[in-house]
Amino acid sequence: MPELFHRLPRNVIAIFSGRNLLWHALAIGLTALIVMSGFDWSYYLSTRGESFRSLVRPAIMIGGAVPIFGILLLLLIGAIGRNRRTITTAWALGQAAILGYLISCCYKAFTGRIPPPFRGFRMSSGNEGSVVDTSHGFQFGFLKGGVFWGWPSSHTTVAFAMTACLIMLYPKNKALVILAVLYALYIGLGVSVSIHWLSEFVAGAIIGSVIGTVVGRSFNSPAPQ
Repeated sequence: MPELFHRLPRNVIAIFSGRNLLWHALAIGLTALIVMSGFDWSYYLSTRGESFRSLVRPAIMIGGAVPIFGILLLLLIGAIGRNRRTITTAWALGQAAILGYLISCCYKAFTGRIPPPFRGFRMSSGNEGSVVDTSHGFQFGFLKGGVFWGWPSSHTTVAFAMTACLIMLYPKNKALVILAVLYALYIGLGVSVSIHWLSEFVAGAIIGSVIGTVVGRSFNSPAPQ
């Protein structure tokens, strides 16, 4: 268990330091551009067909299950095979997933983004099928919109954090890299046509990649003497 917290304080600081701050700024800037240009709303109107959503609806469940059960399975496999690297990989992915989730929730707590009209969301189900542009619905402050949905997408942030972490740990394993990227894109794009706005996918992909890169590098670095 202690390995899960490997260089945790240092990693949190690194995520919000130096050049990484520019990536956070880029996520914010792109969100503003996508929202203000009206592209968030245009994307919403063009991707909410039931036939299309049925293909990506599992992304919501898969994106929530893999960070938990996938990591536990990896730990079990590592323990049974007594493979130290597999166990370390599981802990690294665990830290990336936890940081991805917590950081995205912190952003949500202050941005209060109203989710797109979608059946099943108490905040927006009443507006499902609405022709009124609600993509500008930010409620800046603290806990004005909750922490479970909004900007950025936690599903996307966690998926890209785990993917970037894997890429940092296994950069030469091309098959693994491709599969990981496809997984992250499926989760991110899947929620962008269901429970999230496109800009929330874009921001989550950027912020998650920063988190995963920092965590992956820290687990790859030798421990200080």
